Amino acid sequence: MFSFITWTADPVIFSIGSKEIRWYALAFVLGFAIGYKIVERMFKQEKVNPAWLDSLLFYTIFGTIIGARLGHCLFYAPGYYLANPIEILKVWEGGLASHGGVLGIMVAIYFFSKRVSHRSMLWAFDKLVVPTGLVAAFIRLGNLMNHEIYGHPTDYPWGVRFIQNLHQWMHGAEPIFSQPSHPTQIYEAIAYLLTFVLCMWLYFKKQLWKKEGFIFGIFMICIFTARFFIEYLKEDQEAFEAGMLLNMGQLLSIPFVLAGIYFVWRANKKSKTVTITK
Repeated sequence: MFSFITWTADPVIFSIGSKEIRWYALAFVLGFAIGYKIVERMFKQEKVNPAWLDSLLFYTIFGTIIGARLGHCLFYAPGYYLANPIEILKVWEGGLASHGGVLGIMVAIYFFSKRVSHRSMLWAFDKLVVPTGLVAAFIRLGNLMNHEIYGHPTDYPWGVRFIQNLHQWMHGAEPIFSQPSHPTQIYEAIAYLLTFVLCMWLYFKKQLWKKEGFIFGIFMICIFTARFFIEYLKEDQEAFEAGMLLNMGQLLSIPFVLAGIYFVWRANKKSKTVTITK
């Protein structure tokens, strides 16, 4: 076997003039397109008003982008962005935090529930989280194509050398490679894909959408437990994380896992109460 893998993928699929079409953007769009079709199938199964679907997509996309951007700016570099607030708007320069994205979606679903569906937020979450695992997996593969968010050096044969001077390399410079490192983007993508498969099974085969909040809780537990442990293998995203017992990604994951446990417990308790009442 090879002692390491050298990754030289170009993050750009093609260019139209000065505009670049990147794998990351394609992964994002493709994930939402597939997610739309999955939720559409859910709506048909539950005989839900199909007009709500486009509204749900609108709220989810804006909640994801705004939340993920604000999460990155406020969780990882608050001093810089509060001093330079106009920089927060430059999403195209990179910098999205998944924890912020989840919080952004929660806020978006609050308004969707109040203004559109007039049903509980958990009703929407149980549907939305099913394709979210797939979207998250696609986005991590986009990170792989961008040579970013990789792990500590490793001597395992699947260690990957990533290009560190990516921008300069794309403009003709010789590549400067990292040490062979854990491809944590792939680790996370696998974990998220497995979560997607589990949630699909719980929804369509086990019909556990009838236990409101259960699928949402399982999703939170699986996604953020995986994120917590994979963070041990990652390089620090910001300098202030150096020397921390738990990095920012781990600290932010803990409340999401605890919330997931609570919602699974709540769904089971409510289900037993209904059964006893009947």
